Amino acid sequence: MDLELRHLRIVRAIADAGSVSKAAALLGLAQPALTAQLKRIERALGGTLFERDRHGARPTRLGELVIARARVLLPAAQELQDEAARFVHAPSPGVRIGATHGPILGGLVDRLATERSVTTYTSWSAHELVSRVELGRLDFALIGACGDSGAPAGTLPWETVSVDPVFVLVSEHHPAAAEKEVALADLADQQWAVTPCDGCFADCFAIACARAGFTPGTIYETDVSTCIHLAQVGRAVALCQATHQPAAGLVMLPLAGTPLRWRHLLGRHPTAADAAWVLSQARQAHAEAVRRSLVYSDWLVRNTGFGTVS
Repeated sequence: MDLELRHLRIVRAIADAGSVSKAAALLGLAQPALTAQLKRIERALGGTLFERDRHGARPTRLGELVIARARVLLPAAQELQDEAARFVHAPSPGVRIGATHGPILGGLVDRLATERSVTTYTSWSAHELVSRVELGRLDFALIGACGDSGAPAGTLPWETVSVDPVFVLVSEHHPAAAEKEVALADLADQQWAVTPCDGCFADCFAIACARAGFTPGTIYETDVSTCIHLAQVGRAVALCQATHQPAAGLVMLPLAGTPLRWRHLLGRHPTAADAAWVLSQARQAHAEAVRRSLVYSDWLVRNTGFGTVS
């Protein structure tokens, strides 16, 4: 017979009551049935647990050992049972996501919030988001990086959500506005508007311009709204992600030959729950953003083999 928790409860009850008859009354059992149970327990343990006489039941040395262990194991088992019950009935844990600016976050939050509570933290700095995840203040970081760069340095596991071409936003009155795409070299005399980041994208842009035969002129590094305004009034050409939804007065154009690419990355804390599910939801949010972008969808038709990561 294998020793079970109920056997330890019997031994503890006899020790606490001081006799088999009193323990039987407390446990709601007949005394002969409890006596038979005690004998089976003693056979399983290989020795007598109590010395019994008309004065009651006193533990033997083996009994004292078993009783001491029972007083530790039984409360621990009850605590485990109570904790498991609390866990089963507790609300689903929330998801804490940090993100840089981008088109995926809104769709991702919308999808996750159908099953979990979600909190977000936004920063221009991918380094800050990575640090927050490493410290356990966030569960996930959704960031962007130049398409040819690797994952950020550090201890976090990273997955690629998608790799997209970088497009440009120009005023509807721009000479290239009616074209299907524009060569980067044809924009050599333009001023530029970009959103800030602390990755290598600025270097990638400079290299792409150098390959196209020019050095970019004025670069306005500012927020998304200001980039859009500068493009609308014809003051600058704005670099944008292919899933961007252009505002009125703007035209989004692919760059011929795809000289620039943008990689969406999802990093997670090693203990983050449901990581595969969150990654799947991020990829689906990206796919939805692609479907909403007519320019990107048309570009994909004309450039098969480049686009989302499945």
